[in-house]
Amino acid sequence: MKIEKSIYEKAGLFYLGKDVDPQTLKATELLTLLKSKDFSTHAAIIGMTGSGKTGLGIDLLEEAAIDRIPAIVIDPKGDMGNLLLTDPEFRPESFRPWVEAEARSKGEDPETLAQQVASTWKEGIESWGQDSERVARFHAVPKVIYTPGSQAGIPVNLAGTLCRPPEAILTDSDDLATYLQSTVAGLLALLGIEADPLESKEFILLSQILSRAWSAGEDLDIGTLVGRIVQPPFQKIGVLPLESFYPEKERFRFATRFNAVIASPNFVNWLSGESLQIERLLYDEAGNAKISIFSIAHLSDKERMFFVTLLLNRLIAWMRTQSGTNRLRTLLYMDEIYGYFPPVKNPPSKEPMITLLKQARAYGLGVVLSTQNPVDLDYKGLSNIGTWCIGRLQTRQDIERVIDGLGGKADEQLSRETIARTLANLPKRTFFLKSAHLQGIRLFTTRWVMSYLKGPLSKEEIARLIAPLKSKATAQSTPAETADVTPSGEEGAPVLDPSIPQRFEPDSTGARRYRPWLAAHARVAFHDARRGIDESVEHRLFLPLDAETERPDWSRGEKEDLPFERWPVNAPSRARFLSLPSFVAQDRGLKKSATSLKEALYRNERLTLYRCRKLKMESEPNEEETHFRLRIEDRLRELKEEAIEKLKERYAAKEARLQERLQRAQERVEKEREDQTSSLISVGASILGALFGGRGPTAGKIGTAINRSGRVLKERGDLSRAQQHLEEIQEQLEALAQELEEKIDAIDEKYSLDNYPIESFLLRPRKSDITVDTLVLAWRPEIF
Repeated sequence: MKIEKSIYEKAGLFYLGKDVDPQTLKATELLTLLKSKDFSTHAAIIGMTGSGKTGLGIDLLEEAAIDRIPAIVIDPKGDMGNLLLTDPEFRPESFRPWVEAEARSKGEDPETLAQQVASTWKEGIESWGQDSERVARFHAVPKVIYTPGSQAGIPVNLAGTLCRPPEAILTDSDDLATYLQSTVAGLLALLGIEADPLESKEFILLSQILSRAWSAGEDLDIGTLVGRIVQPPFQKIGVLPLESFYPEKERFRFATRFNAVIASPNFVNWLSGESLQIERLLYDEAGNAKISIFSIAHLSDKERMFFVTLLLNRLIAWMRTQSGTNRLRTLLYMDEIYGYFPPVKNPPSKEPMITLLKQARAYGLGVVLSTQNPVDLDYKGLSNIGTWCIGRLQTRQDIERVIDGLGGKADEQLSRETIARTLANLPKRTFFLKSAHLQGIRLFTTRWVMSYLKGPLSKEEIARLIAPLKSKATAQSTPAETADVTPSGEEGAPVLDPSIPQRFEPDSTGARRYRPWLAAHARVAFHDARRGIDESVEHRLFLPLDAETERPDWSRGEKEDLPFERWPVNAPSRARFLSLPSFVAQDRGLKKSATSLKEALYRNERLTLYRCRKLKMESEPNEEETHFRLRIEDRLRELKEEAIEKLKERYAAKEARLQERLQRAQERVEKEREDQTSSLISVGASILGALFGGRGPTAGKIGTAINRSGRVLKERGDLSRAQQHLEEIQEQLEALAQELEEKIDAIDEKYSLDNYPIESFLLRPRKSDITVDTLVLAWRPEIF
C-alpha cells in the first residue's frame, strides 16, 4: 500500500512509523502518528544496544524540525551528529566521506560502497512514503554541533555561565535554592569534589559568594569567582567570622585547585566560541528553528557533569522568562541519561533535571530521555513522563521494572506475561508505546530516517562537518586586537590632583607595566509612560588612553564587566606606567570627561523596540526580534485556531441540518423501495390469479393486474426521484466539506506571518536620564 504524504504531513503530527500487530509482530498499514503537543509531557526511550533507540530519537527530532520546533540535544556518545548527514539528491559523493572507513575494513572500493549506500537510503526513505522534497525541507533546517572544551566543532564560551539568573528564579526561594545548589555542585564536580551542601566548607563558601553577588545584581565569571574565594566580599558566614569558619590559608588552597583547572592549556577551549544563550541555540539570526547538538563524548566524566549541569540550569533560567503555553515550543533531548539522573545518588545534574520534568510542560518545553536501562532513571521522574517507547530488553529485572512503570497490570490486549515475553523478543526498531494521551498499549516500528546513520562521529569528522560554520563563528567571537603601544619608561605612577580617582587592576600577567584607561559605570534610563516603559541600561566602559589623546573619544570605549570600583587605590611597587594625555591632569574630578560621556550616550544610545502594527503588539524592552517574532507567531496561531474553531461551529450546524435531511432522504428511499417491492409482488399475484384462477371473468382480473402495474411504474418513478434527492444531499455534504477546507486554507493564509510585517523603532533617552555613577582613571597591566 502506497503511503500518501497527505496522511501524515500535517502540522502538529509526528510521523514515527507504523503500528505492529501484537500477535505476528509484523507491521500493519496503520501509520503511527503522535501529536506534537503530547511530547510537552515528556517522553522516555528505553532499549538495549541495537534496539533502534538512536533511530527513533532521530525520527522524533526530524519531525520536530520539519514542524519548526527547535531542539537542544545532549549527545554523550556522538551518534546525534548524524542529523547533519543528509542529501536530498542522494549523491554518492555526499556519502563517500562517511563510508570510507567501512569500505577499507571490508576491502571494498569506497566509491562503489558510497553508490550502494546512497541508493539504499533513497529507496528506504521512499518506501516509507517520503520523498526528496521532504528530505530537502529537513536538510534546510540549521543544525550545529557544539563541542564544549574542544575546537573540533563550534566551541562554547563559559565566561558568562555564572551570570545572575532571571527575577523569576531570584524571587522564588525554592527555585533559587535548587538553582544555586546545582550550580555550586557542578562547579565542584569540575574539581572532582562530591560535597555535602550542609557540611562542606567549599560548598557553603561558593554558595555565599554566588548568592550575594546575584542579590547585588552582579554577574560573575569563573576567574572572578576564584579571586573572591581568596578575598570574599564579606566577613561572616552565618554567625561565625569568616576566618574561623574557613581560614585564608585553606581558602587559598581551594582557590589554587580552581586556578589549576582554568590555567591548564585545555581550559582555554572553554573560554572561546559561542555563549550559552538559549535563544541563540534555539533560533538562528533569521528566526529559523535550529537543532543544537552538544557533543560531549570527548570530555572527562567530571567535565561532562559540569557542563550538563550548567546547560540545564541555563535552560531553566530561559524557561522562567517564557509565557505559558499548551503546545510544544521546544525539545530537550538527551541521548544517554546514564549517570545523570540515577535513582540513588544525587549528582549535580539531577536537581535541574527533576525541575524540568516537573515544571517544563507549562512552558511548552518537552524533555526526551534515552537510556539502555530503566534503572538509570530516578523514580521521582518516572511519574512526570507521559510517553514511553520501550524496545527490546535483556534482563528480567529490567522487564519487570518497565512493566511496573507501564501500570503493573494486564492490558486489554496484552497480559503482563505477554508483555514480558514480547519485550524480550521484540525485533530491532520495534517499540512498545504507552502514552497518557492514548488508550492501551500499542506496538510500532520506526520509519526510515532521513539522516544517514553513520554511527558515532569522531572529533575529526565533526570538524569536517562544521568547518563551513566554524570560521564564521570564530570570526564573531575573536576579540579585536589591542593597538600596539610603546612604553614610555616612566618610573612610578604619575602624581595627579587628589580629585581624580585612580584604581589599579591587579596584575596577573607579570607584565609590571600599566596603561591608562578611563573606566566608567553609567546608567541610561528610558521612559515612556504610554507604553509603560521604565527601563534602565547599565554600561561599564573602558576607554584606552595614550599620550597623544586630546579628548576622550567614547566611541572607542570597550564594554567589559569588570568590578573596577574594587580595585586597589594604591599603585603597585616596582611598576612602570605609560604617559598620560595632558587633558586628564587638567580635568579636575574628571568632570569634563563625565560630561563628554553623557553627550556620547545621549547621541548614540537608543532602546530598540519592535512592533507589529496590524496586531497592535510591541516588544518588551531588551526583547530580541527573534523572541518577539515567536510571540507574534503564537498570537497568530491563537487567532487562527479561534477563527477555525468558530468556522467549524458554523459549519457543524449546516452539516447537522444536511445530515438530518440525508437521514430523511435515506428513509424515503427505503420506503419507496419497500412499496415498489410490495406492488411488484401484488401485480405478480394478480396476473397469476387472472390466468389460473377458477371463477370470474378473466378479462376483469387481467384489467386489475394492469392497473396495479401502473402503480408499480409510478412507484418506480417515486423511488428514482427519492434516490436523486438523496444523491443531491450527499453532493451538498461533499461540497460543504470542500468549502470548509477552502475556508480553513484561507484562514491559514490570512494569519500567515508574512502578512504581519514587523518593524523596528527607537526610543531615545533624555539628557536628564543619563547618570555617570563612577568614573575613574584605571591603570591596567599590559604586555609589550
